[in-house]
Amino acid sequence: MKIPSEFDPIRPFEPEELPAVYDRILADKQFQQVLAYLYPDVPKEALAQKMHACKTNLDFQKAFCYPFLQRLVTKLSLGCSIDAVNINTRNRYTFVSNHRDIVLDSAFLDKLLLDVGFATTCEIAIGDNLLSQDWVRDLVRINKSFTVERALHSVEMLRASKRMSEYIHFAIAEKKENVWIAQRQGRAKNSNDLTQPAILKMMAMGGEGTVIERLKQLHIVPLAISYEYDPCDYLKAREYQLRRDVPFWKKTAEDDMESMLVGIKGYKGHIFYKCASCIDEWLDTVDGEQPKNKLFDEIAAHIDHEIHCNYRLYPVNYAALDMIQDTRVYEEYYTPEDYQDFEHYLEGQIEKIDIENRDDKFLRTCLLTQYAYPAKNYIAASPENGRFKSLLNRLTFKK
Repeated sequence: MKIPSEFDPIRPFEPEELPAVYDRILADKQFQQVLAYLYPDVPKEALAQKMHACKTNLDFQKAFCYPFLQRLVTKLSLGCSIDAVNINTRNRYTFVSNHRDIVLDSAFLDKLLLDVGFATTCEIAIGDNLLSQDWVRDLVRINKSFTVERALHSVEMLRASKRMSEYIHFAIAEKKENVWIAQRQGRAKNSNDLTQPAILKMMAMGGEGTVIERLKQLHIVPLAISYEYDPCDYLKAREYQLRRDVPFWKKTAEDDMESMLVGIKGYKGHIFYKCASCIDEWLDTVDGEQPKNKLFDEIAAHIDHEIHCNYRLYPVNYAALDMIQDTRVYEEYYTPEDYQDFEHYLEGQIEKIDIENRDDKFLRTCLLTQYAYPAKNYIAASPENGRFKSLLNRLTFKK
């Protein structure tokens, strides 16, 4: 298949490009250190041979990524599963999900799609702010990632958004690949998962026809990702205090790398993915003649609802809801031991935060917010939980 050259700066590597890329990353000193850490007893020559035996990106994912992810699941979680009953493994979709972990949200999805019988994985949207090192940029493009260009001027941003949209349409329609993209730019640091209409506007720049027709060509599936524990929760809380206390504070590439490593190496408890139904049929019920902003807002709200009502909640989520409002309204969903264990967990996470003038009370609220918001949004989205909805307005969460 001939891929238009206009996509070259952002697309994943094609199979014929892989041998040269393998040689390039294998020669990188830092990547050699990564390999030595991951495969301490395997000679470099054997890894190089195994890598060059991977003739496609999917071969690489099956040979290297899948076993690595399986080890993570075994060592650092209580299991990772997906409910894909609402989708067809023979079709191709654009998965729009909430965003918790920089690396693992899409990586686990790749693994889980193979587990349930998909013939391929996903092409992954990844921000270029995370690709400051050459070997990382090469590795993610081997792993079927395409680049989201950020920090551009308005005219350049418009051009880049259109090219990315056209590439996503090309990946679905011509390459017959799935696509994963987060519902917003960056992770929701407070776990209040809301779709940015700008993401949908970008997606509708490609394709043909009306906005509704263009979005239907992408076969969007809202995807709810539920981690019991987020290893990066204390880093997100730390970021809140730094943004509050340090004028003009900005994250660095080192901060992003720390989040990636902590997310990968940290304990996650249970991990659950649930696919809502593809929104194609629902889109046929939407008034496509309404003002564009209202149209995108309505579609974003529908995706939010589908994500929120498909979370899997854990005792820590309900305990956090009660802790943040100083009640025991939800105690039927956790035991006294769950509550006490979560208190100890919060204390331990706060102790990991090493900054000047550490504000423990503020940081505790930030941590609680991250675990309470999924429960708050789930209750609000689920009709069967109506008896709790009147209580939600009392909650004061970090925005």
